[in-house]
Amino acid sequence: MEIKVNFLDKLRLEAKFDDFTVVADQPIRYKGDGSAPGPFDYFLASSALCAAYFVKLYCNTRNIPTENIRLSQNNIVDPENRYAQIFKIQVELPADISAKDREGILRSIDRCTVKKVVQAGPEFVIEEVENLDADAQALLTLNPTADAATYILGKDLPLEQTIANMSGLLAGLGIKIEIASWRNIIPNVWSLHIRDAHSPMCFTNGKGATKESALASALGEYIERLSCNHFYAGSFWGEDIANAAFVHYPEERWFKPGKKDALPKDILDEYSLEIYNPDGELRGAHLVDTNSGNTERGICSLPYVRQSDGEVVYFPSNLIENLFASNGMSAGNTLAEAQVQCLSEIFERAVKREILEGEMTLPDVPQEVLAKYPGILAGIQGLEEQGFPVLVKDASLGGQYPVMCVTLMNPRTGGVFASFGAHPSLEVALERSLTELLQGRSFEGLNDLPQPTFVSNAVTEPNNFVEHFIDSSGVVSWRFFSAKADYEFVDWDFSAQGKGDKASSNADEAATLFGILKEIGKEVYMAVYDHLGATACRILVPGYSEVYPVEDLIWDNTNKALLFRADILNLHTLDDEQLEDLLDRLENNELDEYSDIATLIGIEFDENTIWGQLTVVELKLLINLALQQFEEAKELVETFLQYNDNTVDRGLFYQALNVVLEVTLDDDLELDDYLANFRRMFGDARMDAVLGSVDGSVRFYGLTPTSMKLEGLDRHQRLIDSYKKLHVARSKATTSS
Repeated sequence: MEIKVNFLDKLRLEAKFDDFTVVADQPIRYKGDGSAPGPFDYFLASSALCAAYFVKLYCNTRNIPTENIRLSQNNIVDPENRYAQIFKIQVELPADISAKDREGILRSIDRCTVKKVVQAGPEFVIEEVENLDADAQALLTLNPTADAATYILGKDLPLEQTIANMSGLLAGLGIKIEIASWRNIIPNVWSLHIRDAHSPMCFTNGKGATKESALASALGEYIERLSCNHFYAGSFWGEDIANAAFVHYPEERWFKPGKKDALPKDILDEYSLEIYNPDGELRGAHLVDTNSGNTERGICSLPYVRQSDGEVVYFPSNLIENLFASNGMSAGNTLAEAQVQCLSEIFERAVKREILEGEMTLPDVPQEVLAKYPGILAGIQGLEEQGFPVLVKDASLGGQYPVMCVTLMNPRTGGVFASFGAHPSLEVALERSLTELLQGRSFEGLNDLPQPTFVSNAVTEPNNFVEHFIDSSGVVSWRFFSAKADYEFVDWDFSAQGKGDKASSNADEAATLFGILKEIGKEVYMAVYDHLGATACRILVPGYSEVYPVEDLIWDNTNKALLFRADILNLHTLDDEQLEDLLDRLENNELDEYSDIATLIGIEFDENTIWGQLTVVELKLLINLALQQFEEAKELVETFLQYNDNTVDRGLFYQALNVVLEVTLDDDLELDDYLANFRRMFGDARMDAVLGSVDGSVRFYGLTPTSMKLEGLDRHQRLIDSYKKLHVARSKATTSS
């Protein structure tokens, strides 16, 4: 994690990281003002808080209340060496906690991350640099030996060279990548989380059998998502980008809708129109991209090559964003390597969906087959030893598709997790299934898995597949666990080696995967993106590789943001008539009352602010207050309080508002009779805000003013900064070609 420090007045310092700011000072005896803890005080507190976190985690997973658990830490300083200290952590436990849980709680404290880092002895490197933001590769170094060249199946270059090339590319773009976390909780299964130090909303997770393969995976995924603009999907890119020479890619084209908002004749083709507009309901307005919101410009569309005949077909960027999420995008050392990865992911998701929604039972992989892959077997055994039964299944549906499945059961909670992986090589597909299972997860994280069900609707409803796509946490049918498999096990191999070639060829394997799609009657469309210096591609298979339902284009399109974005960002400057109009739209567009405004309008608010926590119901409430519509506001306050998961402070504001409105609306009550005790209960500052909200002197309490210029929205500006780096690189690539 990158922590940037600013020098304030006197001895005060300010540390900024993610969306947080921490201020440090020195005691008065050390010439400070004593206005905040000192740096060493924060250090001491961190280990006590970390220990308490692990206690809380242990207790939460076992439904043990923590109200009567007390924890403290004291640091005992050696009188002869003040740097040699003992940190004594003591915990007081209630009498009704069992001996087993007492031991478990003490063991959980021993897992404190701060403690482990201190015990391991961190290495400090102190250096001068010309530019703090320029050293983009330093945080990724694994220090391989100069002559190391580790090849793995599926990669056309050694891992060491792959990592060097990708990290160098990111450095050239001015993106500083940091590793936020590593995990290796069982043998031969590694995962890590990387992110942009300046814009941490841009992140990926990598997985692999080794540290190097996991890092290569994370960097490859990061570059694919840069190349395909996935990090910025659903977000407003600002007015500068919206009016630039191009918005998404230099080769994009903009098409104006026809009469009565008809679809332009130059977008999509006959095959895809049958899928995306079967009833003729799709209109031009449905396809305006939310990123620019530039309705005057028309429909931004991107060229894809139809693989059956090489013809170029233009797909609206809005359609791609709404339906495909990140499915079918990849970066690689070569185009063929990227194609294999793209197509493998498409098969993994499509076959997984077919299996889960069909409530199929898959055949077990025989032990003698697993024995051929000792590294994978060691990882599975590691899970079994931790008390998690593991089922290894052949998901190829009788040898039709290159897909495997590893399913974990948690007897402690009754939850299950079905993880799928795909690749022309059975070994690689199986390894991906296993590493996907534990990507970014701890053993505690396996306590949150959903329980299987015999209720078919719970498995087949569209949102369940979305959950499976996001993190494989969707519901699985109990029928999946039947002893009677729907298919026989097949020891399949779609790789070039499986076809008798001496060396695996990504080009041959890509051709094989394209061939499977052709055999099942699917048209395939591909775009290649190399503007950033990497080879990346995106493959669309209409009617097969979508993540979200096609109906979302009409009924749940992300460009509904355009109905609300400008007015919500300009909220403080709207007059009553404009507020009435906005309120009418919020009430008549079938919005989820508890959906967040940030997602609705595509703005990355700081999640620790009122804007970041604002929901549709709260915004409507605040507008009612501004319009002096107290009865409507009172009803929404009650709704908010009933389902509020906001901060305690915000909840208390609305409790106070609720009673003030109760008195205001009751002709038999006088507010002055209650104010003294309201102030005693809720405090003067909170009551001043409530009374001001009622008399109109305070509007939209807690929401800082902004506008379409996005002033004050630092987190969103950092996201746009990240995107502008790509925009500049694409402009230069186009100019030089």
